[in-house]
Amino acid sequence: MVPKFAQLFVSTLLLLTPLLSIADGRDIGVCYGLNGDNLPPPNEVINLYKRCQIDNIRIYQPYPEVLEALRGSGISVTIGPRNEDIASFATSQDAANDWVNTNIVPYADDIVFRWITIGNEVIPGPLGSNVPAAMNSIRNALDSAGITLAKVTTVLPGTALAASYPPSAGAFGSDITETMTGIAAILAQEDTPLLINVYPYFAYASDPSHISAQYAMFTSTAPVVIDGSFQYFNLFDAMVDAFNAALEKINFGNVKVAVAETGWSTVGNEPYTSVANAQTYNRNLLNHVTQNGTPRRPDYIMPTFFFEMFNEDLKGNVVEQNFGFFYPSMQPVYPFW
Repeated sequence: MVPKFAQLFVSTLLLLTPLLSIADGRDIGVCYGLNGDNLPPPNEVINLYKRCQIDNIRIYQPYPEVLEALRGSGISVTIGPRNEDIASFATSQDAANDWVNTNIVPYADDIVFRWITIGNEVIPGPLGSNVPAAMNSIRNALDSAGITLAKVTTVLPGTALAASYPPSAGAFGSDITETMTGIAAILAQEDTPLLINVYPYFAYASDPSHISAQYAMFTSTAPVVIDGSFQYFNLFDAMVDAFNAALEKINFGNVKVAVAETGWSTVGNEPYTSVANAQTYNRNLLNHVTQNGTPRRPDYIMPTFFFEMFNEDLKGNVVEQNFGFFYPSMQPVYPFW
């Protein structure tokens, strides 16, 4: 007969197992956007992150009320300036110093800043050429302030690639190759990943006659794309490896990538948006990225941020408003965390 204390131990372990599977050191985070007029107060949001055992958060600009709520939380923070501030950092070290001294230094004793994202999807675009110089200015400002753990990077959309199919053909557009080479040189020096936004949902919903739901949602049991020696069972890996191939083509294959956003909307474009599809994609993604690399980088477990914590009612359209794991009431859209 099993002793009662042993039965209690086993029962407790079984209850904790789902939580342990998320909080066992895997490099997973969730984006926290504030484009809503009905969102809960930041202190309640950070407590929700802690209850869900989400150890990494990405915020899109330095909201003081969010940073105050993050003090002492132990949550690792990825943060960036507003895109419109980047040009000033590129041309003025003083502007970069001011930003760091205002938005990072006052919190640095109580918050672990991981990555400072200089530009959210500004490449390609008119601001893009400013990014390498702005990254250097912010890096200099961080060094001057004695903040050595936070590293600078940038966030790219899929449109930064001029070619992405098959994945081995991945290449940056000729108009941004010089900029990307400058960025990659900084990232290589700092051993910091390039952040990318990866959305199989949008690819699938825009071309369902050529992209299957199984390929988009990690449920294919056979390779869908065979690219030389690489076999792709899911679109997510193919999209990521197109960026890896693009980095190789500019001689920076040593620079890793991390996912700054990925997710699936629940409403607004049926049948492609649904609670079932979002839950399937996000659950399978979590299982995949915590256990596997991509075919091109099989041994690299990639840091990944899910998009996003809450539905945001001020986003541009219904699809974009409904990527959240939670309603503003903090009730889950579907069971996940």
